[in-house]
Amino acid sequence: MKFAYRLSYYLFGFVVGCVFLFFVLNQKHTRCTYFPNDRVLNNIRTKPFVYSDVAVKKIAEDWLDTIDVKNTLEYGDVDFDRSNIKFSNGKLYTIIGKTTKNQPIEVIIENYDDRAVLRDIKKQ
Repeated sequence: MKFAYRLSYYLFGFVVGCVFLFFVLNQKHTRCTYFPNDRVLNNIRTKPFVYSDVAVKKIAEDWLDTIDVKNTLEYGDVDFDRSNIKFSNGKLYTIIGKTTKNQPIEVIIENYDDRAVLRDIKKQ
């Protein structure tokens, strides 16, 4: 068998396999959270989210919105120097992000086994 035929068979099988994997993995909604920052943010996002009284007051102000908090939990950076602190039954995390108006903010979250509580939001 000529090299061109072997190459065409290989490429055809490779393309069919890639298409099959794309559809199988796409239906499972898999995530690749290998880095510590991604694992922490994914863990917080998958739990029921509760706002503290201080956070509700800050969100009621005009400079911040719940969309900013959600974007920070999606694209923010966890400050591990000030995070992963044992706090009663959970851990305290500090996440740095930006508002839709491009202002830097700092979100402090208490991460428990069954829920995540937004403790405070600060301007930087």
